[in-house]
Amino acid sequence: MEVFSSSNSPFSIVNHRLVGGGVIHVVCEKNRRGLGEPDMIILHYTGGTSAMSSAKFLVRPDVKASAHVVIGRDGQVIQLVPFNIEAWHAGKSSYGGRCELNHYSIGIELDNLGQLRLEGGKFVAECGREVPVKDVYTEDSGEMPTYWHDYTDVQMQVLNEVCGLLVDAYPIGDIVGHSDVTSRKVDPGPALRVADWIRYY
Repeated sequence: MEVFSSSNSPFSIVNHRLVGGGVIHVVCEKNRRGLGEPDMIILHYTGGTSAMSSAKFLVRPDVKASAHVVIGRDGQVIQLVPFNIEAWHAGKSSYGGRCELNHYSIGIELDNLGQLRLEGGKFVAECGREVPVKDVYTEDSGEMPTYWHDYTDVQMQVLNEVCGLLVDAYPIGDIVGHSDVTSRKVDPGPALRVADWIRYY
């Protein structure tokens, strides 16, 4: 596949890279192993302070993690690894009878601070940043409510567009969260209400 585009999206895939829509490419030289035909997408949150700071962290040679794409809260897309190269986003993982899912999947990181704690009436992220009440998602289905950094509408729109293009371009059969493939992780968290945005299954 050299070029793949859709009339419904500002993005295209050219030689396994997103183009259009203002996509920024940041080189991640540590990832070199071929991925072949990815057949699943795994969604994550960054836990970082911005999309670009997270992207720069993930491409560092001393960091044993990476991802194919980071999507910012303003809808900015940053691609780190081509879709035909394996990224290190799933870690020890299993789903649908398979293990080591980095070998089969595209990793998308969403700029989001993750789970928050309530301290003195303020919502605080792990990194210490305070999150305004309007940006907090409350999950109250358990015994005690938990608080999470909410995703933005434009971020969800861009995620839809990118996933739609990937579904059309590759044999994608599953779009799951990191927490679906390992009990070690909670991302992308309950604020990513999959049923609200996913339109393909």
